[in-house]
Amino acid sequence: MTEERERLRDARVNQTPWRQWGPYLSERQWGTVREDYSSDGSAWEYFSHDQARSRAYRWGEDGIAGISDDQQILCFALAFWNGRDPILKERLFGLTNNEGNHGEDVKEYYFYLDSTPTHSFMRMLYKYPHAAYPYEKLIEANRNSTRLMPEYELLDTGIFDEDRYFDIEVAYAKAGPADILIEITIANRGPDAAWLDVLPTLWFRNTWSWGGDSTAPRLAVTDGAIVSRHPALGDYVLRCDREVAYLFTENETNTERLFDAPNASLYVKDGFHAAVIDGRMDAVNPEQTGSKAAAHYRVNVHGRGSETIRLRLSAGAMDPGQKFGAGFSAVMAERRSEADRFYASVLPSETDPDKHLVFRQALAGMLWSKQFYNFDILQWLRDHGVENPGRAIGKYRNDGWTHVVNGDIISMPDKWEYPWYAAWDLGFQTIPIALVDSDFAKSQLTLLLSPRYMHPNGQLPAYEWEFGDVNPPVHAWCVMLTFEIDRMLHGSGDIEFLEMAFNRLLLNFNWWLNRKDRSGNNIFEGGFLGLDNIAIFDRSKPLPTGGHLEQSDGTAWMTIFCQAMLQIALELAAHKPVYEDHAIIFVEHFCRIASALNWEDAEGAGMWDQGDGFFYDVLRMPDGSATRLKTRSLVGLLPLCAVVVLESAIEERYPKLLKSVQALLRRNPELSTHMADLRRRGVNDRRLLATVNEQQFRKILEKMLDPEEFLGD
Repeated sequence: MTEERERLRDARVNQTPWRQWGPYLSERQWGTVREDYSSDGSAWEYFSHDQARSRAYRWGEDGIAGISDDQQILCFALAFWNGRDPILKERLFGLTNNEGNHGEDVKEYYFYLDSTPTHSFMRMLYKYPHAAYPYEKLIEANRNSTRLMPEYELLDTGIFDEDRYFDIEVAYAKAGPADILIEITIANRGPDAAWLDVLPTLWFRNTWSWGGDSTAPRLAVTDGAIVSRHPALGDYVLRCDREVAYLFTENETNTERLFDAPNASLYVKDGFHAAVIDGRMDAVNPEQTGSKAAAHYRVNVHGRGSETIRLRLSAGAMDPGQKFGAGFSAVMAERRSEADRFYASVLPSETDPDKHLVFRQALAGMLWSKQFYNFDILQWLRDHGVENPGRAIGKYRNDGWTHVVNGDIISMPDKWEYPWYAAWDLGFQTIPIALVDSDFAKSQLTLLLSPRYMHPNGQLPAYEWEFGDVNPPVHAWCVMLTFEIDRMLHGSGDIEFLEMAFNRLLLNFNWWLNRKDRSGNNIFEGGFLGLDNIAIFDRSKPLPTGGHLEQSDGTAWMTIFCQAMLQIALELAAHKPVYEDHAIIFVEHFCRIASALNWEDAEGAGMWDQGDGFFYDVLRMPDGSATRLKTRSLVGLLPLCAVVVLESAIEERYPKLLKSVQALLRRNPELSTHMADLRRRGVNDRRLLATVNEQQFRKILEKMLDPEEFLGD
């Protein structure tokens, strides 16, 4: 067992807090729904990037290459100034959805290079130009571009010409769960020497300006180091590898700059910007105390040369001799070697080295994208002045979700554009994560099924823009696959996890049956479904034609949901026979939904088009007429995904299951007209549970593999 596997086991068995510190700091908190207190819901405009340096956040924090504890009480990140930028580089810059010709887009270059699941070792790379950062040029060029034009990127500005930029690599290594070594290597890729201000910054998330904590926790200088004290987190010390100047201010809004109103505090959030760039030392606290602190390094890096900065963030006291030097280097080297051994144990030894590196860095991106997500809907609505949250459903964003209290580490699609979770994204993300940390993957799946997330009616929250929208119901499939990966890794499956998830998923399944099957005919209107960009209509809004849309993909997703619930029920039935009845129920649900997917009404307007050999959405008009929306898109391919192979042993283990299915199909032969016939045996007496038969499969493949259709360049 590798050292990292030992740490994972230690965290699981002994609750040792190896995961307490990690890359949980977002790269972007501005422009998010949580920080939107506008009257019209214009999140992107309400809290801008320009305001972010001066305005305290309500629900989270952001920074570059940052880390925090798992409740984001204390944060650490890096800030830079190249001597030319108009602002201190404390966070990544990008365009909002309304500024870019192709939507939101981060205009920075950074790369997650490595991470272990417990974050005992992490590396990332940030590329910072020598020249002034072209903020306005990027905005104007993209604003004046049409959607048919490519995005205007940072590289297009010429700012990296002649390699005049810094490669800033940040590495973290844990000597213990609360003892974090930090190494910053600044490589000047250009031909000439260049100065760089580096500000490793430590600060408290603002929890005191909103009527919660009465006073801000404090940071101060003690014995040449920054000491943080917090009643819940305890004491931490940030030590530097040399004598540097320390800057202190408060993590509070500069209302004078933003709103032309007097500041509540003498020292405010953008104090470091004022001190470093404007030379205003009156903007930082001379008593060297505050809720935000930085060590101010100023380094001159020779052309093609490099400089290294070392820091150490540790809980409690430490012998000064332990801080840096040979011991520091040894821990860094050992954690790097341990990371190598861990990933060597994950992939087969014969894996091509280049593929191994791609796999490892892809996992690094997944692990770096874990974030602290904090959102209390009831409090958020009260902050908006809503007197009776939940009483006037539909008047305010997410006002039907007042039970939601999020304050957890969650896997995000990415840390910049999406500093929020989405139900189906998160489900898919658990699959690769399970390969290296099945405990975290399982915790993510159960989190969304918990009462703090799942709606009392059984719906899973979609995403913060609209929790009540609909994501594809992939959760059951992800639960089953995560269970199988966990069993492969540990030799036995987590039946307790599987049973808990199954019983919560029953609520979600019933919500789908009751809320998304308008006519009770097993044809589903799925709303957003994560495939909004390929549909003719915005499926989250009323149709411009009136009527409703019967969705090929929505119905296919439900057959996949049934199959996953069947597989889970069969696994549980091996331990508790009562679950065989559940398996029977879900086979019957599958047969009825698959039949509906292939059904044609009297006017021949079902989703399966026999002449075209393809599935389409069907538009049902208010007058009762219907028409197929004949666009060849992924909605017509999704029925191919609903395939499960049942091994022959199932007949011996669960004889009642097969007898019940055979009786159902005898009574209702139309249920198996188009789907693969469960009564037929295949290779090694296996049986196939699928939504399409062989004839349909061949017809769909004709389109899918046609270079003039799906298989284009």
